[in-house]
Amino acid sequence: MVIAAFKYIIIAMGMRIGLFVDMYLPHISGVTNHVRLIKRSFETAGHDVFLITFGSTHHPDDESNVVRNLGVPWGSTGWNYGPAFNKQTRDLIPTLDIIHTHHPHQSGSYLLHHVKKNNKPLVFTNHSRYDLYADTYAKAVPYTSRHKLNARYLSYFTSKCNLVIAPSEGIVDWLAEYAQYEGAVVIPNGIDLTAFRSDDLDPHKRSVCRSRLGVAQDDVLLCYVGRVSHEKNISYLLSEFARLAAGDAALGDRLKLMLVGDGTEMAYAQGFAQRHGLDGRIITVGAVDYELIPDYMAMSDAFITGSVSEVHPLVVIEALAAGLPVIAVHSPGISDTVEHGKSGFLAASPESKALMYEAAKIVHDADVRERLSRGARERSKNYCIDNTAGQLLGLYRSFTT
Repeated sequence: MVIAAFKYIIIAMGMRIGLFVDMYLPHISGVTNHVRLIKRSFETAGHDVFLITFGSTHHPDDESNVVRNLGVPWGSTGWNYGPAFNKQTRDLIPTLDIIHTHHPHQSGSYLLHHVKKNNKPLVFTNHSRYDLYADTYAKAVPYTSRHKLNARYLSYFTSKCNLVIAPSEGIVDWLAEYAQYEGAVVIPNGIDLTAFRSDDLDPHKRSVCRSRLGVAQDDVLLCYVGRVSHEKNISYLLSEFARLAAGDAALGDRLKLMLVGDGTEMAYAQGFAQRHGLDGRIITVGAVDYELIPDYMAMSDAFITGSVSEVHPLVVIEALAAGLPVIAVHSPGISDTVEHGKSGFLAASPESKALMYEAAKIVHDADVRERLSRGARERSKNYCIDNTAGQLLGLYRSFTT
C-alpha cells in the first residue's frame, strides 16, 4: 500500500528521463532536432529530462541537463567516438526512471550493461536505415559481412530493449525483415508546427530574401534542406534537376534549386553546378541555424529530395507544415508521410528521369502547387510534437506504475 502510494507520488511529480544520443549540437540533423523538441515537450509537462551525448565537453549549451561525454569527431559526419561513459553519466543512470536511446551502436551498446545492472527499462527509437548507412560508412568491410554483422547486432540489441519505437510503418516492416524484430510500436516523429505554420513571409520580406539569393519573384524555387552527403542521394537529386533544367524551355533560367545544409558532398554539389553551367541556378546556402529554416522554406515553392534512406524525415514534415508540396522518391518513411497526389508527388524509384518527371508536374502548374500546398498543411497536423511526445510519455508510464 505504501509502495503503491509512493509510486503515485513519483508519477505525479514527474519522471526522470534520460535521452541518449551519439551526436548532438552543434551538429544539426533530424535526430538532433527531434530529440531537442521532445526534451522541451517533456520538460514543459513537468518531467526532469537529461540529454546524454558524446563530443566536446566544452560546447556551450543553451539548455539545462545536457551531459557530454568526451568523444572524438569522425570527420565531418557529426558522429563522435567515445570509448565509454564518464563518471557523471554512470552516476546519473541509476537515478533515471526511463532510459531512451536514439542510437543503437554506441550509446545503445554501452547502455546494455548499465540497464541490466540497475534494472532500468530501455527504450530505443530506430531513426535510421542502418543497412544504407553501412553501405555508406563501412565500405571497407565486404558487403555480405557488413550486412550480416549489422543485422545480427541490431537483432540482438532490439531483443534486449523493453520497447522499440518505429517512426513509421515502413520501418516496422524493415525491422522485421532486416533485424528479425517483431513488435515495434509506431509513434511518428513530431515537430513544433507553430514555427512552420505561421503566416508566410510578407511579400516585401519574401522579395528581399529571394533577391539576396539571386531568385526573382517569378522564379520557381525548389529547396532541399538537410545533410549534403552521400546517404541523402545528393548526386541523384542534382542530376535530376540538371535534366529538368536542360529540357525546360518554358521556364528557362527561372527554375532554381536551393540546397540548405552542409556535408561531405558540398564541394561535389558546387563543382556539379559549375560543370553543368548551373551557377546561380543551383544555390548552395550551407548550414544555417535551425530557427532560420522556416524562412528558407517560406521563400520556396516546393521541397525536393532524392533520398531513400529516411525513416520518418522531420524535414519533410516541416516542409508539409510550411505548405510546400514535396517531390521525393517512394521509400519507407517518406511514403508513410507524403500522400502521392495530395501533398506531393513520389517517384516510383530513384531511376533516371523519374524524379524529374514528378517535379515537372509541380514546376509547370501553379494551380497544382496551390492544391498540393493545402494538402501539405492538412497532412502536417498529424505530427504535432505535443501529441507525439504525449504518446511516448504514455508508454513510459507503463514502466513506472
